[in-house]
Amino acid sequence: MGGNGKQRSWKISFHRHSSQPKPGIQREPPKEFICPVSGSLMADPVIVSSGQTFERVSVQACTDLGFVPVLSDGSRPDFAAVIPNLAIKSTIINWCDAGGVEHPRAPDYGSVEKIVRASMGAREEELGSGIGVSEKELLKGVADKPPVNFSHAATELGHRQNYLYSSSEESVIVAASPLTPLPLATRPSCYSSSSSSSEIVTDETLTLGPNSSEEEEFVSKMKSLEVHEQEEGVISLRKLTRTKEETRVSLCTTRLLSALRPLMTSRYAVVQTNAVAAVVNLSLEKANKVRLVRSGIVPPLVDVLKGGFAESQEHAAGALFSLALEDDNKTAIGVLGALQPLLHALRSESERTRLDSALALYHLSLVQSNRVKLVKLGAVPTLLTLFRSGNMAGRVILVLCNFAACAEGRSAMLDANAVECLVGMLRGNELDSEATRENCVAALYSLSYGSLRFRGLAKEAKAVEVLREVEERGTERAREKAKRMLQMLRAREGEEEEVDWEEILESGGLSRTRYRVGGGGAKNLYAANSTEF
Repeated sequence: MGGNGKQRSWKISFHRHSSQPKPGIQREPPKEFICPVSGSLMADPVIVSSGQTFERVSVQACTDLGFVPVLSDGSRPDFAAVIPNLAIKSTIINWCDAGGVEHPRAPDYGSVEKIVRASMGAREEELGSGIGVSEKELLKGVADKPPVNFSHAATELGHRQNYLYSSSEESVIVAASPLTPLPLATRPSCYSSSSSSSEIVTDETLTLGPNSSEEEEFVSKMKSLEVHEQEEGVISLRKLTRTKEETRVSLCTTRLLSALRPLMTSRYAVVQTNAVAAVVNLSLEKANKVRLVRSGIVPPLVDVLKGGFAESQEHAAGALFSLALEDDNKTAIGVLGALQPLLHALRSESERTRLDSALALYHLSLVQSNRVKLVKLGAVPTLLTLFRSGNMAGRVILVLCNFAACAEGRSAMLDANAVECLVGMLRGNELDSEATRENCVAALYSLSYGSLRFRGLAKEAKAVEVLREVEERGTERAREKAKRMLQMLRAREGEEEEVDWEEILESGGLSRTRYRVGGGGAKNLYAANSTEF
């Protein structure tokens, strides 16, 4: 009885302690305890690549929707990787205990998704007005990527030469972190063509200049029931937006795009080709990229890519690539059905269609939701087959690197025997440039990141001798990655490795359950289950 009485007294005392705040304890949580996205006290705080702390569910919702919020200090976070912020989590719990505040619970994904969508809607209203929106504001989402400088007028009329900037693919380097997207600055290869045979240059085309009735003239001709007037309208629009860059923004209006859209799927080759080419020209201006997608341009581009005329398909692939350069468009383009046609276009007879489709897929696969869709569409085996054949290896490996940076992509690549494929390409010295070899090593390194399967597959592929050669003769970044992989592969069987469980959990290699690490208390319960098998 005495023992029970003491226990009852202790329970009462504990309850009173937890419900009564200590004198001087702050009842309002400090600002650093609040998630910048959900606005609630964080239950599962994580640090993102750029250093800020968010609720984990908020990061997931933003990533799934392809949204990058603007924080109170004007900066934008980088969600490429997340690490649990155990220090702030412990501090929040201690603050709650001291103040008699209930421990926070992770918010429901649906509620956070609504908050994110509301923020996206507010930004769309701001940008959609088209008034006072600077190019700098539109490009904040891609500030970490090199600027893209298009010169359509020069290349459209010139000889079909380079598909990349003068820096060439050799300038494409792998970022230090295996989870950081690869920087790449390119332009659609359709800009490198000579004048199209479908572009009939008339005197009227050459004499059109900027004036107040310009839009009215184009709209009138493009809405005409006479095919020859439609041809004149789209040819003039294509020519003017190529030779007079200053007209691209002024002509990218809702009314003109509304008249242009139906002509993109015209049954007449000249009309269709020039209409799609005009969209490519309009997309060159950064301020037009978001506006074009919101106007409904993507569905007809997808239709052209599926079954349009050959030259129209080249321009459609180039337009999708150009629009995909804008971060705010990436998720929308994936949702509107462009991923599967772009994947199919990698086998097109036209080299320009293949190259621009590959680069469009690279930029679109920077978004997690698009990577998941592409995995479900069977993109990984297709890409590995193309890479093994050497067809566009330099560009295909860029897309594979994006897949290797996420759990779903790693799992699909390991299932598709990507380790043997990548090792085989390195062994055979079949890759066309040192940059491609470096990216191939980077893809292998990303596959090894948090994967419990990689060691066995690498040993089966006899990767040690290949990685040893890379360590001796590769670039600095490739040597460092090869060295780390060799250290793991050379570990004696049965020897316990040092494992950063938090890193593995975040990489998707393990899922949380009741697994005790060390001698800690209940806060140190994690999972030992691999999702990669």
